[in-house]
Amino acid sequence: MLDKLAGIEKKYQELTMDLSDPALLGDPKSYAEVAKHHAELGEIVEKYQEFLRVDKELQDAREMRADDLEPEMLELVDDEIDTLERAREELESELQLLLLPRDPNDEKNVIVEIRGGTGGDEAALFAGDLFRMYSRYAERQGWRTELMSSNPTELGGFKEVIFMIEGKGAYSQLKFESGVHRVQRVPSTESGGRIHTSTATVAVLPEAQEVEVEIDPNELRIDVYRSSGPGGQSVNTTDSAVRVTHVPTGMVVSCQDEKSQHKNRDKALRILRARLLDMFEQEQHAEMAQARKSQVGTGDRSERIRTYNFPQGRVSDHRINLTLYRIDAVLDGDLDELIEALQTAQQAEQLAALEA
Repeated sequence: MLDKLAGIEKKYQELTMDLSDPALLGDPKSYAEVAKHHAELGEIVEKYQEFLRVDKELQDAREMRADDLEPEMLELVDDEIDTLERAREELESELQLLLLPRDPNDEKNVIVEIRGGTGGDEAALFAGDLFRMYSRYAERQGWRTELMSSNPTELGGFKEVIFMIEGKGAYSQLKFESGVHRVQRVPSTESGGRIHTSTATVAVLPEAQEVEVEIDPNELRIDVYRSSGPGGQSVNTTDSAVRVTHVPTGMVVSCQDEKSQHKNRDKALRILRARLLDMFEQEQHAEMAQARKSQVGTGDRSERIRTYNFPQGRVSDHRINLTLYRIDAVLDGDLDELIEALQTAQQAEQLAALEA
């Protein structure tokens, strides 16, 4: 590990020199990339230098202890050695985590797609609950939420709802939410008091920039039509709704929430771009089976990841065997404990994979 850290420090020093190069300063795009890489390595280098300082102090203290010391001084030196050994262990653990492979998408905004699954109207209501849960979590983080597309039901749920969450590190926090979410509760329409089980699927996609996914306009088929609400109720009388079909893949995205055809088209293309990036990355993950094993779950949208049981007031995440008995708080957007546990589990799996 120390050899690797020494190499990173050398690279950091080279990048520091590059940032003062007039040629790089004249190329804003390249400068931004180098500056980003420099900042990422800076965190590691700072921790590495602190580790070297503590390690040197520990060696000096051990050498001092080898001398013929008075009892009082010996006690002081032993205390210092204990303190420095603990500090060294903590720094070593922190450096191991900093050296873990980083997901290049972690800092990105996300597009979240929620769809009601099995359970009819109750599944659509649950999809609405999940939408509110993530919206409130985003609000707690100080992030911005933007509705992209929705297909509401008359009872107040959603057959489908797609929205963007904009905020630093949004993908790193929410990427483990992809999968099947299951709810167990007595529906308001159930007169016999029987518990029903319904599901909703969640897909969390990193926002894709145009430079990452280029879409050839000639490969798109764009249809416009009049938007409609639940039960076919007319929302407006102009052809503002947009359906975009990506011919090579057959992907179809429809947006009708905005009154402007241009805005609906723009949102549809942003969703399409994110789905295409996700498809490309899923293909890469399939080719890198071993790397995929070092993730918590598979991220597969068909994998049941969590159960929300209302009668027992519990939320259980099946990937890490974690159960919390505060379902109301979780559905109100208090997801920190779940997300931190999932991140810790992934880090543990990555460390185990590196040591294997």
